[in-house]
Amino acid sequence: MTGQLQISQAAPPKTADRGRAAVAAAVTVVLWASAFVAIRAIGPSLSPAPMALVRLAVAAAALSVLVLASRRRIPRLLPPRRTVALVAVYAVLWLAGYTVVLNAAERQVDAGTAALLVNTAPLLIAFGAGLFLREGYPRPLIVGSLVALGGVAVIAAGSTGHRDWMGIVLCVLAALLYAAGVLVQKVTLRRVDGLVAIWLGCLIATAVLLPWLPQLLAELRTAPIGAVLGTVYLGLFPTAIGFTTWAYALRRMDAGRLSATTYAAPAVSVVLSWLLLAETPTVYGLVGGVICLVGVAISRRRPEAVVAPAVARSTRDGSGRGSVGV
Repeated sequence: MTGQLQISQAAPPKTADRGRAAVAAAVTVVLWASAFVAIRAIGPSLSPAPMALVRLAVAAAALSVLVLASRRRIPRLLPPRRTVALVAVYAVLWLAGYTVVLNAAERQVDAGTAALLVNTAPLLIAFGAGLFLREGYPRPLIVGSLVALGGVAVIAAGSTGHRDWMGIVLCVLAALLYAAGVLVQKVTLRRVDGLVAIWLGCLIATAVLLPWLPQLLAELRTAPIGAVLGTVYLGLFPTAIGFTTWAYALRRMDAGRLSATTYAAPAVSVVLSWLLLAETPTVYGLVGGVICLVGVAISRRRPEAVVAPAVARSTRDGSGRGSVGV
């Protein structure tokens, strides 16, 4: 009875924490999916690096306000130098490198091909997390990832845009930078608050892109106001908010399982393109989107066979130690 009581008391906080992480992941997926649509619309007006510079500078400014406003809740604002070095690594790889490369790739390949190639990253993260972060290879994660990747392939099969080899190479490079950045960030979040980590990352990434400031100033003179506002949107929502909610979820979930949820992004992008750009989704897009969502649902399943014996042992011996795994 004692073991049962301890299990019932420990479970609700864990369930609530997982629920909040799931909501944060869902917000991230929607905002990141909207970024694909915005980048496609802004692309003709701003070059890849200047667009990334505005996006990250806006995000850094917004997060600076948020960090200063919440400074009393953050026990240590600036982490140790070794942790800052890790932040700098994922800032260069993911926030700066991935953003510029993706901007360049979407100028040369259609959205379907870009979605297919870039969304190989969650599968790379799942295997990298199993190898380097000791998260293992749960069967639901692997099966769900492969199903979702198949859905992305179906979406790409229905695209009719032109495919350029340099664009394909850039998409593959973006996926590699994305995967490496997430794995480094997961390690970083063991030592620093998620808000501080993404704030420092945006500051560093902005500094890295400052050499493109003269080009940005020249392009802003002729860029339409819609493109400028769209880039500001990219900085405030997909970056400042999206990466913060991502960091919150990543601190509380395995990197592999969380990354698998981003397979839903292509499906959300299809809907947003339909609503915002008047691009009617194809049958391939609709079917592929459903397959993506099914794959995400499979990947997020938790095997119960391992938990049940622990609960049974806890109930038998009355120690309550099995509550840790529930």
